[in-house]
Amino acid sequence: MLEGFAPSYRVLSLPYIFRDDDHRFNVLEGPIGQKLLLEGEQFWLRGIAFYDAGSRSFYSKDAPIESPDDLAGLKIRTLESASQVAIVNQLGGSATPISWGELYTALQQGIVDGAENNPPSFYTSRHYEVCKYYSIDEHTSIPDVLLISTIVWKTLTPQEQEWLTEAARESVQFQKVLWREASDEALRLVQEAGVEVVYPDKTLFADKVEPLYEAYRDEPEMFELIEAIRQTE
Repeated sequence: MLEGFAPSYRVLSLPYIFRDDDHRFNVLEGPIGQKLLLEGEQFWLRGIAFYDAGSRSFYSKDAPIESPDDLAGLKIRTLESASQVAIVNQLGGSATPISWGELYTALQQGIVDGAENNPPSFYTSRHYEVCKYYSIDEHTSIPDVLLISTIVWKTLTPQEQEWLTEAARESVQFQKVLWREASDEALRLVQEAGVEVVYPDKTLFADKVEPLYEAYRDEPEMFELIEAIRQTE
């Protein structure tokens, strides 16, 4: 949602922009992430920290998705986001934006053949009751953002701002632990409920979406940001 105010946030929606969890945390908690958090400040949306929201993977009703070829002919629910629609279409599926609240029924009725989300959301939504295949391709890892009104921020003293920032940073480390525990528990519970969890070769998916990066060559600032993230250790 922040993309509508601060276009640089679009970079976080790119598929496989992060090599792994360590790379993702190094970017988000380093200079690049700190700069991104301030991108929405002029619109009164100052970011304080990024929280882990895991990675989004595909789940389906009739067969596991083990390569992009398996997405051919499938209607996959996506967020109402241009970047998310582009990812699914590039991978060979047919992106179908549907509101989250309507998705369970849409899956039951065959309006869509599958969807994509992180493990805790797959479990708490009870979509595992309809979709018996969860393919951990982890195509995107879009974080949550802890925000404060810029107006409120400016009413705080420098000492109060420091306290708030430090508390947020400490909470980030604790939240990572909670998220990992929730993800592991969600995967365990859906498997107990009869879901087959598969681990496809991610490089097959990453190679397929590489053209999406080339589209940003006409936006020098965005392309430089992409390159900076990829070069981060």
